[in-house]
Amino acid sequence: MKKLLLLILIASSTLMAEGTLKIITWKGYAPPELVKAFEKQTGIKVKITYSNNEEMIAKLRATRGAGFDLAQPSQDRIFFAQEKFPIYQAIDFSRVDTSKITPSMLEVVKKNTLIDGKSYAIPFCYGTTGLIVNKKLAPDANDWSDLWNPKYNGKISYRLKRPLLIATAFGMGENPFELYDDKKAYKKLMKRVETKLIENKKLVKNYWTSGDTQINIIKSGDADVISGWDGKGWALHKINPDIDFVAPKSGALGWIDTFAIPAKAKNVEAAYKWINFMLEPKNAAYFTNKEGYGTASKGAEKFFNEETKDNFTRTFKKEDLANIKWHPPIPAGFERIESKVLDRIKAAK
Repeated sequence: MKKLLLLILIASSTLMAEGTLKIITWKGYAPPELVKAFEKQTGIKVKITYSNNEEMIAKLRATRGAGFDLAQPSQDRIFFAQEKFPIYQAIDFSRVDTSKITPSMLEVVKKNTLIDGKSYAIPFCYGTTGLIVNKKLAPDANDWSDLWNPKYNGKISYRLKRPLLIATAFGMGENPFELYDDKKAYKKLMKRVETKLIENKKLVKNYWTSGDTQINIIKSGDADVISGWDGKGWALHKINPDIDFVAPKSGALGWIDTFAIPAKAKNVEAAYKWINFMLEPKNAAYFTNKEGYGTASKGAEKFFNEETKDNFTRTFKKEDLANIKWHPPIPAGFERIESKVLDRIKAAK
């Protein structure tokens, strides 16, 4: 009897472990409607923690990869974090339906997260950072250099984070990604970027800090030219057709966010089920239609609504797509360089 009771307790605890999937992800990446559908389909309870790249790495470092079953870092933040602090486990691609993933995106993420012959992530979605412009009031704004164009004095806004530094370098005609293997040269480039942004700080109305403030600044008329995400620009275009996302002529910055499994995940089976569920074309299209981000799901475009289709075709001509600057893995120590530059820009009068 005691033996039977013990077996029941073991089985019960196993079911409980399988019954909860803990995800650390970005806001909007787990739409409530899809969470409900997944829970109904699998019987697995989903628990979401909203975060960002820096927090994900910090939390997983602190626990050595424990506390979550699935994380969604950007692909350029995985390689060096994993190499220094092994916080993820290698992906078992036999458990992923890779036929549902756009091959080119799968290959770039495999390559950029490859360590000792193993890859550590699967692509989920992508997007670009460019300009959001009130085309009625700033019809000629079409490049990163317009973020320091005197023509838009007092009507410029951007987020004071590392993508701004990268964008400024491209707007100055330089390619920062080509210097990722030369720390000294990169440091010198960042100094030139710092000088450019400090010299033109007087032109800036304010800094935005979140998706909501990004929308409110241009929607309210505080600024006419801002740095911003494509999905936010498209959302604004729906409200006011004069406002739209613009792919800078020197290249929009492209990012890919992924699925990665923490090193000490307790519910790996549920993590793979969620990955496959979210990459189902209909589910992926639901996410894209709702949030505006591109999806790595092959065939999802068949289920895009007309508005989503129009956003992509209106914004990205063939040459704009070819000119997207995809973020490569960030070398160790480079974010420290950028952080000091950002601090000096912020402190400058």
